[in-house]
Amino acid sequence: MQNITLNVQGMSCGHCVKSVEGALSAIGANGNVDLASGTVTVEYDEAKVSVAAMKEAIEDQGYDVV
Repeated sequence: MQNITLNVQGMSCGHCVKSVEGALSAIGANGNVDLASGTVTVEYDEAKVSVAAMKEAIEDQGYDVV
């Protein structure tokens, strides 16, 4: 398993947390949002999920990965 921390702009509430973590879960990654720092720490299997796919899943929810 790999870990990566992504900087995500636009998250501000519990709904944002559920939205981002749910989108990552749907593609097989385990995300943990930290609203205070504006980051998402993701644990994933690089053989199954790419960083590009994670970024796309988050951006599809209306947030910007920077």
